[in-house]
Amino acid sequence: MSEQREIRVGETDDGSELWLPVVELLTGRGFVTGKSGSGKSNTASVIAEELLEAGYPLLIVDTDGEYYGLKEEYEMLHAGADEECDIQIGPEHAEQMATLALEENVPIILDVSGYLDEDEADELLREVARQLFVKEKKLKKPFLLVVEEVHEYIPEGGGVGETGNLLIKISKRGRKHGLGILGISQRPADVKKDFITQANWLVWHRLTWDNDTKVVGRIIDTEYAELVSDLDDGQAFVQTDWTDVDVRKVQFRRKRTFDAGATPGLDDFERPELKSVSDALVGELQEISERTDREQDRIRELESELEKKEKRIETLEDELESARDVSSAAKQMADALTRSETVQTQLGGGSDEELRRLHDEIVDLEEETDELRERLEEKTDRIESLEADLESRTETIERLRAENERLRERIREPNSDPSQPTATESEPDDIVRAGGDDVEFGFTSIKTELERINERDTTERTLGGPDTTGRRDRRDVDTAVAERTEGNGIDDPQSDRSAATAGRSPSPDEFTGEWIDERLERASGQSRCTATTARQVLAVLARDGPLETTTVADDVGRSTIAVQSLLSELRTEDVLDRPAERTYALSDDVRSRVVLPDSRQ
Repeated sequence: MSEQREIRVGETDDGSELWLPVVELLTGRGFVTGKSGSGKSNTASVIAEELLEAGYPLLIVDTDGEYYGLKEEYEMLHAGADEECDIQIGPEHAEQMATLALEENVPIILDVSGYLDEDEADELLREVARQLFVKEKKLKKPFLLVVEEVHEYIPEGGGVGETGNLLIKISKRGRKHGLGILGISQRPADVKKDFITQANWLVWHRLTWDNDTKVVGRIIDTEYAELVSDLDDGQAFVQTDWTDVDVRKVQFRRKRTFDAGATPGLDDFERPELKSVSDALVGELQEISERTDREQDRIRELESELEKKEKRIETLEDELESARDVSSAAKQMADALTRSETVQTQLGGGSDEELRRLHDEIVDLEEETDELRERLEEKTDRIESLEADLESRTETIERLRAENERLRERIREPNSDPSQPTATESEPDDIVRAGGDDVEFGFTSIKTELERINERDTTERTLGGPDTTGRRDRRDVDTAVAERTEGNGIDDPQSDRSAATAGRSPSPDEFTGEWIDERLERASGQSRCTATTARQVLAVLARDGPLETTTVADDVGRSTIAVQSLLSELRTEDVLDRPAERTYALSDDVRSRVVLPDSRQ
């Protein structure tokens, strides 16, 4: 075993043990697939057991409630919606979950199987993943996010939602921050190919559907499209970027912990004794739930009180309008009675007694009018008081809503307390603390490698292909071609082209034209390489072939997995032949159209 920390997960078909590097598992991009019962979930559990055994935390998104068996041996926080979970949580707990996982090294099973509202489960996963990504920008700590049934979030055929786009973002950019992702699915044909092609380690368990086996043929090679359907339970083809061996057949070991995902049988079901996390930890999460519930209850109480006040105001406004109508009628009557011509007309010039009576009635009406005015003023004052009270309560409600929104923002945003040291301030990038021990991961070399790859990709996009300067002495090849031409002559049906290109090695530009462009476009479209890379591959094979996959990959400056997918597609298009295992050469049709540098092809 190398100095780098590794974990043992099974045995290869030649009887040797299979060891996987911890740093590649924690920070890389993995994909495990296989039909139901083939062993894919067992493989994920084995990897989880080994990482937990070594003291590395991780977070598992459990869509079927089958990973709680890990608690038989390891203290893990089981969070979700079911009563069997240690704590029932919602999206408001996302920041605290990320803090526990990354800063307090608490392994977490995020069980989303019990949520009746799928939108709530989707929001919970999205917010937890976002908080992990944000915090890892500062911490730079190796950490693995495991997502079961990944095709539900990043489907190949359907639209990818906000959660799926975030998972794809983590697969593309999470590695440089230390955040790795492992996607698990039983149908690789249903998973978006952008996710699969980003993976740098893949595990292919038994697959039988044609659409799924075709994916195997495109990513590995056509011969594996048939072999993958014959694998036994627990067997898989393992494909990694960090080894010289392209594909290995592996028998994964059986997981040690309780298999909660096993198909129920006739035997009695006996749930094992599970380890629990501390009550203090659960209490902190419970306090978040209780505080949120109290805030929601207070908001509902204030809204109910506001509704009652609004109804009371409507009643007072109706009473005020009625009082104004009565006052107006009384005033009109009083004005009419005080006019002498009206009195004389109505009384026909009547006696003094009648006039005194009328005067008394007028006085009484005036008193009643004054009383009505006083009542009106009191009603008006009361309304103004109620309006002021309503305005005050409205301001209180708005203030509480604003405070509630700030609380939600604090829950969603990462902790920005300047007094808390970041990973960068507390310890160098190359040292990461996990399980109480100092673990050296060599992030400086990882960053350097990533910068080199980015610089190479930029050069390829700018110049139309990877820089191969210095790999071979072109003068030696030209000399070989010249000697071949001088010794044998050029006698070819395409003599004009042969004469024009005699004495030099074929360049990528010679593999253009109607006879090959369409085939190269199809092959590159079904692989992880561009048409430009395809022409460079053909030029390398024309110059030095037949060659093995790893040699071609080194010459064109691309990964072995990417070049292997391209070679497989070029063979399907009859551009290449495969004279030996993992060895490729130009097909007869292509060889007849270009001048080769020597007689090996």
